Amino acid sequence: MPTIVVEGRGTLEIEEGKKLVLALEDHGVDILHRCGGNARCTTCRVEVLEGDAGPMGAAEAEILEKKGMSEPNIRLSCQIRVHSDLTVKPVMTVSETGMDAGKRPEE
Repeated sequence: MPTIVVEGRGTLEIEEGKKLVLALEDHGVDILHRCGGNARCTTCRVEVLEGDAGPMGAAEAEILEKKGMSEPNIRLSCQIRVHSDLTVKPVMTVSETGMDAGKRPEE
């Protein structure tokens, strides 16, 4: 099983193929996902500090470009399928923004 280290929050063992946003939420990490995992809102952004998050799909690349987010280590956790060890840092959290997390993304 891949290991996900969440900066400031601990280490998680995650089944391969699971969406990162769901893995984080299921382990108590307060991460936003306002659009329900559809690569539209960018609130589920994570900074990938170490590891390979896999290739970026067209929908993710398009919304990040549209919103002017060009840093190569910024990814949408709703678009990442866990396949290897990662170290990530959530960019926006429920507790820091005071926003409702949003509809749970589909598997």
